[in-house]
Amino acid sequence: MTYKINYKKAFEQRCFQLIIEAYQTSLNEKVIQLDWNENDISSEIHKHIKENPLRIKWKVSSNVEAHIPKNISKIKGFADKFPRIDFRLTTFSKSNEYDYFFETKNLKQNDSALKRRYINTGINNFTSKKYENGSLIGYLVEGKINETVNGINALLKKDKRETENLNLKEDNLLKSYYESNHSEIGILKHLIFDFANISN
Repeated sequence: MTYKINYKKAFEQRCFQLIIEAYQTSLNEKVIQLDWNENDISSEIHKHIKENPLRIKWKVSSNVEAHIPKNISKIKGFADKFPRIDFRLTTFSKSNEYDYFFETKNLKQNDSALKRRYINTGINNFTSKKYENGSLIGYLVEGKINETVNGINALLKKDKRETENLNLKEDNLLKSYYESNHSEIGILKHLIFDFANISN
């Protein structure tokens, strides 16, 4: 059992490294446009995940817009009702399969609707366990990270959920890494990918 837990943690770290390195490569290439949809940005990041030699070395497969099967009635159209998550990374060890997921949301410092959406269809989809075993990624396309995160926290406070605030944490790979704590699921991790100055 300890092996499984340790392997799962190590796999999560590899997933973080793959997606953060893909983000950093995309910054260097300056292809991403600030008016792109989330799926456009995710597609570009996914391309760099696929191209990373570490992915092959670690035997990790990845795809975007992955279905998450749930127990629902099997009537015509049932597959369309499955939740979809932006990234699924998976690997095998011995006879066990390990999945890790990332959900992404566009963010702008002065756009409360996007911050509200980050909470309602990002954080809440994890706390309700619609999505499990994963993290949230905010694609910041306008403004500053600190101000944007403060705005998300202000909305959580307005909802009387200040105990669920995003708190900055130390990370070797990414300086914009946050965690929030939730009674339903424990810690949820948040990566903020800053594209706001990509055109400079």
